[in-house]
Amino acid sequence: MKTILIAAVFALMTSILCTPMVVVYFRRRGFGQEIRIDGPQTHFVKRGTPTMGGVAIIGSTVVGYAVAHIIIALRGGGGPNASGLLLLFLMIGLGAVGFVDDMIKIRRQRSLGLRARAKFLGQLIVSVAFGIMALQYPNKFGIHPASKHLSYVRDIGAISIGAVGFVILGYLIISATSNAVNLSDGLDGLAAGAAAMVFGAFTLIAFLQYRNPCEPTFHTGCYQVRDSLDTALVAASALSACFGFLWWNAPPAQIFMGDTGSLALGGLMAGLAIITRTELLLVALGGLFAAITLSSIMQTGWFKITRIRTGTGRRIFRMAPLHHHFELAGWEQVTIIVRFWIMGGLAVAFGMGLFYADFITNG
Repeated sequence: MKTILIAAVFALMTSILCTPMVVVYFRRRGFGQEIRIDGPQTHFVKRGTPTMGGVAIIGSTVVGYAVAHIIIALRGGGGPNASGLLLLFLMIGLGAVGFVDDMIKIRRQRSLGLRARAKFLGQLIVSVAFGIMALQYPNKFGIHPASKHLSYVRDIGAISIGAVGFVILGYLIISATSNAVNLSDGLDGLAAGAAAMVFGAFTLIAFLQYRNPCEPTFHTGCYQVRDSLDTALVAASALSACFGFLWWNAPPAQIFMGDTGSLALGGLMAGLAIITRTELLLVALGGLFAAITLSSIMQTGWFKITRIRTGTGRRIFRMAPLHHHFELAGWEQVTIIVRFWIMGGLAVAFGMGLFYADFITNG
């Protein structure tokens, strides 16, 4: 537990202290945010605010994880494990895709970066690489970082999808979650605050798994996962990195995370769900992100259906994603952010309740 706290503290301090340096550097280089022309008019005052702040979140997460392992090594422990390194690979890889997207927006001075196909291709390459590697590197008990079984709070033993099926499912989960967080990053602090709650949940989940392993002695309710302490270190570091970034990203934001941050955070959430064997539980833990994504799907789908039927497309919401609907309805941005945080917190609490109920039942 002390090691997890150390990782969290160093990630927090790095994020709080280094993000202002990123702000200054990006402002001098002219790395400012472009605003959608068809978006809420109140957002035009944000044009030029430094973006790509996700590099601070990613960097702080890596620092927290690295410092924790330095301390573990000084105490005579082992080095980084496969699960932790795979999670960081996924986070950095998707962050790189987002970085390219952000750079295109800046260079071409437009609100659209990579084309959809190019972005999906980048996500595909990183996700497939993660999926293939996650099925390698068994430990001395033969446990791999990921499993070929579908999972809820642990593997559903009767449902094996095979190696190819896992890689496909992994891509779908990673792509869906990273894009969901990307859609949610539309108001100052909304995505960072909501993501921090999810990472907090995964920190607790991984810690409970660390305290209740199935090896070397199997017992009822144990968790057959690999490197749960390493997983907790990554989750705790990401939690603190988001909190530190939120200090500067809270309204009015001095920096935005950009696609660099949102794709990285969403990918890390999906990776944590895969590594901790809680893939289906992610839908509950990330309920806010799921709702925001669903609003965009409903908006697009209804517009296309009504345009085919009547020749004129109609909309369910004033604007999608969902938070922009409330903006156009006259809600203050801070009101929307806080209420969405509450929704996100309730979703995380519900997901943790499901996990803990199983933990108590089988414990």
